[in-house]
Amino acid sequence: MSDHFYAVIMAGGGGTRLWPVSRQKKPKQLIQIFKNRSPFQIAIDRLDGFIPAKQIYVVTVADQVKLLHQQAPKLKKQNFLIEPQPRGTAAVVAMAAAAIHQQDPDAVLAILTADHIIKNTPSFRESLQSARAIANSGFIVLLGIHPTYPATGYGYIESGARIEEFDQKNAFHVKRFTEKPDSKRAEEFFHTPGMNWNSGMFISRADVLLEEYRKFMPELSATMENLAPDLGKDHLMQEFVQQWTSIVPQTIDYGIIEKTSLAAVLQVEDLGWNDIGSWDSFFEIASADANGNIILEGTHIGLDTRNSLVVSTDPNRLVVTLGVKDMIIIQTQDALLICPRGESQRVKDLVNYLKENDYTFYV
Repeated sequence: MSDHFYAVIMAGGGGTRLWPVSRQKKPKQLIQIFKNRSPFQIAIDRLDGFIPAKQIYVVTVADQVKLLHQQAPKLKKQNFLIEPQPRGTAAVVAMAAAAIHQQDPDAVLAILTADHIIKNTPSFRESLQSARAIANSGFIVLLGIHPTYPATGYGYIESGARIEEFDQKNAFHVKRFTEKPDSKRAEEFFHTPGMNWNSGMFISRADVLLEEYRKFMPELSATMENLAPDLGKDHLMQEFVQQWTSIVPQTIDYGIIEKTSLAAVLQVEDLGWNDIGSWDSFFEIASADANGNIILEGTHIGLDTRNSLVVSTDPNRLVVTLGVKDMIIIQTQDALLICPRGESQRVKDLVNYLKENDYTFYV
């Protein structure tokens, strides 16, 4: 199964949606709060024995390479492709496709995320196998997640006609993409057959992707061709950096996926997928105690405490709660976040406030 099949893990994000534990220098994919494992490490674990380590590539920024390599020592240093500066996922995927295609013209790529949780690993692998079979015929196959509630935090993929030439009953042409909806439209989508959450993961042949870049993003394609001799080498050389910084930032969704006629969606229902978009997400993915509380890390004593999330990364502090219900309490050595359940999506507003009011030390 592994011949010519490669994983590309996008791990360069600087997300602070799990502030104060996640920071710009240590984003959520690197924080080890899942039994001392990070989402990035868990993403690598999911591929163990399925795709060889030599065929797993990680695209990231320079200041995260050291930590990522420490967390995944089985991967060789040359398997970390460095963005000199963030230029969006379109550039990330183009660089990975070009670098791997140079080594293996028959390569099929699984473009994966570093910061999502997938509980059902066997189902995930089966989905990748199915998607690879479809991608071999020239499709760009997106993994669409069957909605379990009317989510407003995800983009949606609407399925079109079934792809008849495959035995997969859950493989469809893409009819249209929809950005994150308001609550009313999300409710409509939830009750509409054929609507899928966009997981941000997809499978494609490298040569197919590169051809689509030539069609829809010719300037980026030309830049990658110029950089081709140096891909996989020192991406911090002055000439490489100068060419890279000339790239106009863009997402792979806007740049390629929403324009190509080759987009297909594989509907999956049982991955146990969650993008960990906020602290509230942990009420969906973590196990609660008899009182409905989730204690991810640290020492906690709770009296008359129910349906709350407590995280403490400071080993020298005891967290005690009394008469608390439906709260989120996150403690680090230098910051404390307290908010009601259902409000943690606003953490990004809080982080922006800190940036704008000279509290950047805490960001």
